[in-house]
Amino acid sequence: MQVYTHGHHESVLRSHRWRTAHNSAAYLVPHLHRSDRLLDVGAGPGTLTADLARLVARVTATEVGTAELALTRDGTVGLDNVGLAVEDVQALTFAADTFDVAHAHQVLQHVADPVAALREMGRVTRPGGLVAARDGDYAGFVWWPMLPELDEWLRLYWTVARANGGEPDAGRRLLSWARAAGFADVTATTSTWCFATPEERSWWGGTWADRVVDSSLARQLVDDRHATSADLRRISAGWCRWAEAEDGWFSALHGEVLCRVPSQ
Repeated sequence: MQVYTHGHHESVLRSHRWRTAHNSAAYLVPHLHRSDRLLDVGAGPGTLTADLARLVARVTATEVGTAELALTRDGTVGLDNVGLAVEDVQALTFAADTFDVAHAHQVLQHVADPVAALREMGRVTRPGGLVAARDGDYAGFVWWPMLPELDEWLRLYWTVARANGGEPDAGRRLLSWARAAGFADVTATTSTWCFATPEERSWWGGTWADRVVDSSLARQLVDDRHATSADLRRISAGWCRWAEAEDGWFSALHGEVLCRVPSQ
């Protein structure tokens, strides 16, 4: 992890707490078994982690620091098959062959060396097990109506995410990263989040309207002089206009890989 672009403002957590196995890991769920030991890298506020824990024997959830891991703990309260650990996915401390499945959702786009991260996830997964990763691809985000404020938002996000050492268009690169990490048996797929109903637009547009003025992203944009506070308020208002449009529609593309760890 270099600098986590999004930060942990309430508006960010509001978005991340929406994630479930159904809407964020459907490509992986059919391959899970009740007996599996699963590593969940970058678990965030834990809603996806909690869903996965209901499908397998045990989940070990990791985050980059104690404050971040406290959010995961709050999101997995009451689940006695979830363990927590502070870890760097590029240098995991677990022994080889510890897990049946290693999973990362929206993580590789933020790390300095995603190939090393995938290689480490493979190292700690048993032969024949699975390494699974899903990441957004911001260049594949499309919307209607076409508002200049949203174009500006995307351009600014690309700028900051790459300055922080990440790759916001990670989804399209997952297959190449997996092959560079040494995986030969890789299934690559895509899926989308789509926000088109009034309720969906209000929620998605509202999270971003708040994020662009209040989150860590906003502070970085202003501090690094990529935008002024007035610019960000204008972009926030654009998100609100998008959410209020009767024909508003937003599709967020994601890349996915399922990597089979070679049998010894």
